[in-house]
Amino acid sequence: MDASQLRDKVAIVTGASSGIGAATARLLAEKGARIALVARSREILEEMSETLPGSQVIPADMTKIPAIRAMVKETLKRFGRIDILVNNAGRGYGANVEEIDLGLMRSLYELNVIGPVAAMQEVIPIMRKQGGGTIINISSGTALMHLPGISAYSSSKRAIAGIGLAARQELANDRITVSVVYPYRTVTGFWKNQFSAKPVQESAMPAGGPYPPDPPEYVAEKIVGGILSGEAEIFVHDWMKGGINPQKKNFVPRNRREIR
Repeated sequence: MDASQLRDKVAIVTGASSGIGAATARLLAEKGARIALVARSREILEEMSETLPGSQVIPADMTKIPAIRAMVKETLKRFGRIDILVNNAGRGYGANVEEIDLGLMRSLYELNVIGPVAAMQEVIPIMRKQGGGTIINISSGTALMHLPGISAYSSSKRAIAGIGLAARQELANDRITVSVVYPYRTVTGFWKNQFSAKPVQESAMPAGGPYPPDPPEYVAEKIVGGILSGEAEIFVHDWMKGGINPQKKNFVPRNRREIR
């Protein structure tokens, strides 16, 4: 698929109200795609939609299965088809293992894992009937690390990556491509909105370091590139392909076989 083939494609982007989701929605719209803007914040989405021709605001809480089903159904009703799903909605959670609040961890998994899987289950039959489609699951660079204080979050991102890569094989004969994107640190309000106030990412990773945070627009380019290429795994930087070791000052990549 080349960029011109995105014209008039219908894309659901979850977590579209800010950060990577907002940047991805804007870039897809620039390429001529029609966007279902999905998040809880109707007001923010409506402001965005005014600047994105062909977009529709479809608010939904991605932790609520009925809301997810209704969102997909409404998208299909408004656009008549669904070609792309970008599972981007998510939140962080910082806590050492012995301090993890199990209720918060359950909420984390409902948003970061269960919600995306529910969205996949809803769009797959639609895409199959259409003869194909693309699903992008946004994982995290933390899924490639062993970071103290961030195990619950990174485990949720490993889970959605593993589910996506398994689904890729399951759906290959249906011409439904499933890809996983691994962002690095990104300049968003993500960690300010995490389930706990512990500034894990700032404390666990050297501030700035040799690899400064990426703007969300850069990550959006990688996501759209993944939609076009159909690659199984999209690492926003090539050096991430070997895993990431933040304990070393220069983040020397380590063999992914060390990552459990």
